Amino acid sequence: MDIRHLRYFTAVAEELHFTRAAEKLGIRQPPLSQQIQQLEREIGSPLFHRLSRGVELTAVGISFLKDAKAILAQIDQALASARQVARGKKGACAWGSACRSPPIPGSPV
Repeated sequence: MDIRHLRYFTAVAEELHFTRAAEKLGIRQPPLSQQIQQLEREIGSPLFHRLSRGVELTAVGISFLKDAKAILAQIDQALASARQVARGKKGACAWGSACRSPPIPGSPV
């Protein structure tokens, strides 16, 4: 599983429609469906009930959506934080010494 799977899954879960989700993501619908099927095989359970007009989340899909959104939010936060450090807007660095950044919560000091 990779980040793309999580982004694709959340798009389909939010749109409740593969074609609209594909349009939102800027990809074609068949590859999106294939990626979701691959994710479902990896999980070992369907994430969606396929309906004649769209989809609805299964109980597994509802549970997975909550975690997928949390993971994606953490990834987005990590990227934003790294970009701030790269631009010198976060952390501290002095000439002639090692750069340091604020301690990471939960990490040894």
